[in-house]
Amino acid sequence: MNPSIAIIGAGVSGLYAASLLTEKGYDVTVFEARDRIGGRVLSHDGFDLGPTWYWQETETTITQLIERLNLPTFSQYTAGDLMLERQFGVIERHTLPPGHIVPSMRLVAGMASLTTALAATLPAGTIQLESTVTSIQQTENEVSIDLETGRSQTFSHVILAIPPRLVSRISFHPGLSETTKSKLANTPTWMAGQAKVLAVYDRPFWREKGLSGQGMSWAGVLQEIHDASQPGGLAALFGFFRLSAAERSVLDRDELNHRVIDQLVRLFGEEARQPREVYYVDWSSDRHTATVQDGEPLTDFPVYQPIALNPVWEGMLSLAGTETDSLFGGHIEGALRAAERAVEQL
Repeated sequence: MNPSIAIIGAGVSGLYAASLLTEKGYDVTVFEARDRIGGRVLSHDGFDLGPTWYWQETETTITQLIERLNLPTFSQYTAGDLMLERQFGVIERHTLPPGHIVPSMRLVAGMASLTTALAATLPAGTIQLESTVTSIQQTENEVSIDLETGRSQTFSHVILAIPPRLVSRISFHPGLSETTKSKLANTPTWMAGQAKVLAVYDRPFWREKGLSGQGMSWAGVLQEIHDASQPGGLAALFGFFRLSAAERSVLDRDELNHRVIDQLVRLFGEEARQPREVYYVDWSSDRHTATVQDGEPLTDFPVYQPIALNPVWEGMLSLAGTETDSLFGGHIEGALRAAERAVEQL
């Protein structure tokens, strides 16, 4: 009988680990609490509301995987000037010097095409959606997993491919040490405090004005804006919010949309007034991503690294996920590298 492995979480890291283990002949089951795969990777009609870019010059794991899966790519559009709003309504236009922007890549059908392609490498029935794990316990030389539905399954090893802070929602027997719990709790979940908005247009009218679609603001609701247009398809601008999760929570969706569109008009002109669609996702309100701690804005890029578990769990339990990679934590590259590390440890 092939060794049986349980993976908690069907995000990039969990799906890639499952794909690698399946290739090696393991019997894999992926448990996902959501009703979809992808985790923080979320695309709507090809537009990304989660991670968007990768950098092929430095991120070799994702670059090689995308080539192997034969996924079509294109370069992020950056030609043209940047619009800057230092004070509300005071707009500056800046021409950036050559080489100022590190070129990044995107997937033609959105980053969700990567998770869809990874899921397609798995045998039917591998992924179990709407399956929330409530407890993990050792039983002699095996590990038993209890689901919220009351069902239990036994495996030889479990990989936790979820944000470290979410691990606290699972009961462990024997329990994790206070040191381990502290490390998990003090590891910020990347993107969890953020919200992203995307305005879709018929054409990228800003390019006709010699603008890149990039914008920066120290006064508007959006802090950072980029061109999110699809090649040969609809145009779009997307932005990351300057407002914290707490500040966003007191504004209803209509008011947020109104402020977003007003800011896009200030930066890019009256043509931004009437988008075809406005997509919005607030990751801080997604219980499968964020905890209360993640509502606090990050002031610095977190220091991510592998998290050692109790010796009593050695060989039976391991952690994956982008927050456990020391070089590319927070990026999809980090999620993939963490999956490779978890598989190698087996």
